[in-house]
Amino acid sequence: MLILPFTSEFMERALIGGSLVAVICAIAGTWVVIRGMAFLGEAIGHGMLPGVALATVLGLPVMLGAAASAVVMTGLLGAMQRKGKLSYDTSIGLVFVGMLSLGIIIVSHSRSFATDATSMLFGDILAINTADLWLLAGALLLSVAIAVKFHRAFVASAFDTRIALTLGFKPGLAQIMLVLLVALAITASFRSVGTLLVVGMLLAPVVAAKVWVARIPAIMILATVFGVLGVSGGLLISWYAQTAAGPSISCLAIALAGISALIQKLLSTHKCMTETAHNKSLLHVESAT
Repeated sequence: MLILPFTSEFMERALIGGSLVAVICAIAGTWVVIRGMAFLGEAIGHGMLPGVALATVLGLPVMLGAAASAVVMTGLLGAMQRKGKLSYDTSIGLVFVGMLSLGIIIVSHSRSFATDATSMLFGDILAINTADLWLLAGALLLSVAIAVKFHRAFVASAFDTRIALTLGFKPGLAQIMLVLLVALAITASFRSVGTLLVVGMLLAPVVAAKVWVARIPAIMILATVFGVLGVSGGLLISWYAQTAAGPSISCLAIALAGISALIQKLLSTHKCMTETAHNKSLLHVESAT
């Protein structure tokens, strides 16, 4: 009964596409959580507006416009960091506001952008087609390649840039590639859950996974599991409750993070109570003897 909705072709494509998005977000999201880069994800998500708006006005593929904006933002952040005169948060804030303002200017000259803007903000996973699936598969392969190639540099830079330099890594390049990885995840995901909700998919599955595991590869794998559960469950909720698919997926992903933390807390409490009871029984036995 539960799998009945996925017999429809559009739901099947939505499930496959959403699952690919879950893997991409698990890879990038792990580093977003570890490095405390949630603001970067939010900034890139909204900073894609000018590219999406321009692509819509010119009749070009929306994904192409989003990718162009993400590349521009990555390049600007990299250039500002090489100058070294501004903090990273300040650089993100300036680029974010600049790109968002440019997007609003472009939108103001388009009278038919309302529907496209809604789709961009909240996603339209049920409209994913075969071409989108191939694009997501390519984005996943590129994400895996970047994560594997720069894994050691990401780890070293996360702890101390001086250590990274000592080990022969380039922290500046690692930072740019990390921003690119996040930008790739958001560009690939906004069609599914929208720019307003993509940060939820980046963060929530990873937060849920970190409760149970500590090693980075294990976090990515378990976050993928939570992400796929969020996608499949969110689609089912959308089907039966007649709710928007993208928000349903994001809300369920966040709910799973809360449930995961609650279960871990209950298990820890039960373990402590069991150990306390065991210690008390041992003391009772020892005092009796």
